[in-house]
This record gives sequence, structure tokens and C-alpha cells, in this order.
Amino acid sequence: MSAAGVLAGAAMAALALAQAACAPDHGRENDPDGGGGLLPDGNNNGIADSGGNGFIDAIPLPDGAGMQNCNILPAKIRDFRVGPGVAHPDFEHFTTDAISAGIVATTLGADGTPTWATPGVPACSTGATEFAQWYHDVPGVNMTIPIEMTLTQTPAGAYVFDNAAFFPADGLGFGNEGFPHNYGFTTEIHTSFKYMGGESFTFRGDDDLWLFINGKLAIDLGGLHQPQQMTLSLDARAVALGIVVGGTYHMDIFGAERHSTASNFRIETTIDCLVVP
Repeated sequence: MSAAGVLAGAAMAALALAQAACAPDHGRENDPDGGGGLLPDGNNNGIADSGGNGFIDAIPLPDGAGMQNCNILPAKIRDFRVGPGVAHPDFEHFTTDAISAGIVATTLGADGTPTWATPGVPACSTGATEFAQWYHDVPGVNMTIPIEMTLTQTPAGAYVFDNAAFFPADGLGFGNEGFPHNYGFTTEIHTSFKYMGGESFTFRGDDDLWLFINGKLAIDLGGLHQPQQMTLSLDARAVALGIVVGGTYHMDIFGAERHSTASNFRIETTIDCLVVP
């Protein structure tokens, strides 16, 4: 089997993981210091920052079209309440430890954000109304925090963002609400790239993560789980994604951190240049 076939097979196997039925949380992890056994204070991550959370806070999102900056991804963080009695129903409520594929539809909605997939209640989510709040500004429900995420080029030529203590909303938005970190937030990234052929994209993290290319779902790591990884071979999925070598396409990334006590976010890609659309 070709390398592309192996990658495609791995992706399909990951998607075939059990659609874990979520139950209300009665304690998912035993982690008294809230650090997830990683970086307890969230600051010892080698990133200079003024807010002590490992990120450049409160930077206005660029509005120039086609900004040619290949290693900085503007991202929008939306903070949600997780405290007792005030928590959003999708945050600090469900618990499981497996990928729950199928929470979102396989194509982006008309406004460029994911849509809740089906009637009924998919694993680890409450409903369409609540899910729509994840990636839309809703006063009183969420608070928006713009950040920038810098990808670093490796000696092998790949571009990596790797943070094993991904807490960009610490001390911001609704605050930490009595937790060591701010554990209730979503991440939204919009970028574009030119498909040259041979590229790959790997994500590893927790909790939910969805990657769309050309408006089509390419990686589905939905649900609450420990760090999970999936690698996408663009060549192997080119037909399904509707992409051809030489074309320029949108890439849209959506994540969610919905449960204490750990937060991981790692991107590794051989795509040469990610551009703000």
C-alpha cells in the first residue's frame, strides 16, 4: 500500500472509533493541581507574553486581504462560563475519553462556521442552538479574545505550533472561575493556502477539533477526550475535498476546550505558507 493509502486508512480508522455516548460529568480526571500533569502554571512554555498565559493577548485581528505572513495565524478565542450554576450546557458537563465523530456536518455553513449535524443529540453536545453559540459572538454567553499563534519551521521543513498547556484565556473573559486555568473556550482560525502537491496536516490535541478544507470536513476529532492525533494527506483526499494542484483554498480550523484539567494544541504541516484570507 502506498504512503498516501496508509495515511488515508489511518484517518478512516480514527473516524471509526466508537461514537462514545457522553454522560454528565462526575469527575473525568484525577488531577489535584489542575495542571494535567503537564505545565501546572501554564506559563513555562517558552513564549514571551505580557499576560502570563503564553500568548499575545488582545491583538486586533488583521483585516487586510491576503496578508502574506506565512507563520502567524490570527485566532479568535471565545470564552464560556464553566462555574457551578452558570456553566454553558456544553462546557464542564459532559465527559468521555474517546473521539465522538459526527457532531458537525461535513460541509461548512453559509457563514463559514460548522453546523450541528443531525436532529437528536449527537454525543457530547446539547443541541443546535447551544452549538451555534460556540463560533458566534453572543453577549452574555461568550466573550471574544483575539490572539496570534506562531508556527515555527523545523529543520525538516515542517511548520509547527505545539503547546501542551494551551490556555489562551487564562485571567481573561469570564476569568478562571475558581479553576487553576480558564478551561471553557473555543478556538476559530481562518486561513488559506496554495496546494502544491504532497502536503500533509497533522493535529494532536483535546478536546474537539475540526479541520475544513475548501469548505469540506477533512479532520474530525470531535468530542471530549485525552489528546488524540490525526494526519491528513492532502493528495489522498484531494478528490473528496475538491482540490487540485496549483489551486488556492480556504482552510478553517475550529476547536473547543470543554473540560478541566488539561488542554493540548499541536499543529504540524508541510503546507509551505498559510495566509490570512
